[in-house]
Amino acid sequence: MNDDIEAMLKMRTIAVVGCSPKADRPSHQVAAYLMDAGYRVIPVNPGCSEILGERCYASLKEIPEAIDVVDVFRTSDHVPAIVDEALAVGAKGVWLQDGIDHPEAVAFARSKGLKVVVNDCLLRQHISRIGR
Repeated sequence: MNDDIEAMLKMRTIAVVGCSPKADRPSHQVAAYLMDAGYRVIPVNPGCSEILGERCYASLKEIPEAIDVVDVFRTSDHVPAIVDEALAVGAKGVWLQDGIDHPEAVAFARSKGLKVVVNDCLLRQHISRIGR
């Protein structure tokens, strides 16, 4: 779904579900990169109040602003609930990072009009298509 990748890279507000406060974690590194690249990044992690200088939310439903892309760093079994929440808040796309897939939830998300990227890295795609 290259069209979905292209479309989501143009969207500006990204909620990072499973964002870690630990700098050595991929979710933290991707969020930091995206911030540096000019995106509005909103961390989602119920165990934190702030990550990368941004207020951290326990769930997508708590975020008081519009979300374009939901970038997922949770295990595949969490994807159906995240897709449901993304739809509930009016997100335009769901990006499942490396190693994450849930075919039924992906099919459901697409059937509801969400753009979806599966088992791919947003940072890697940004670098390869847009660069630094």
